[in-house]
Amino acid sequence: MENTFHMLLYRAFHAQRNYLRPFLDEMGLGSGQPKLITYLAKHGPCHQRQLADYFEVDPAAICRMLDSLEKGGFIIRQVDQNNRRAGLVQLTDKGKEVNEAWQSHCRDMEDVLLDHFSPSEREQFAQYLSRAYHNFRRHRQS
Repeated sequence: MENTFHMLLYRAFHAQRNYLRPFLDEMGLGSGQPKLITYLAKHGPCHQRQLADYFEVDPAAICRMLDSLEKGGFIIRQVDQNNRRAGLVQLTDKGKEVNEAWQSHCRDMEDVLLDHFSPSEREQFAQYLSRAYHNFRRHRQS
């Protein structure tokens, strides 16, 4: 096995995705949709643009994911009374239930991922990943 960082990251990401993918099908979710549900559960109703900005994804892609989530009964869209040109996206009760189930699966995945890591190693690992992300952001902005 190759020990370059890009290959190690790819393999870890691929293993994580393969671990979680079966749960997507069980819950009726598509790729990329759980992150939207998680964000809405944590932050409450928001604009589509907020989701696109937060996840650094094209607004059209967010729109397609939201269309599918709406058809599945996971979200509703409402007119923002403060800005009638912008709609608010909000979780339904079904969306909240699915989020709880998804979070449980994610905690299980994290337990597998971090098995045999000490608490300090877990904290360091999280800090390293965060720093790596911020390095990419700074590089992209320069």
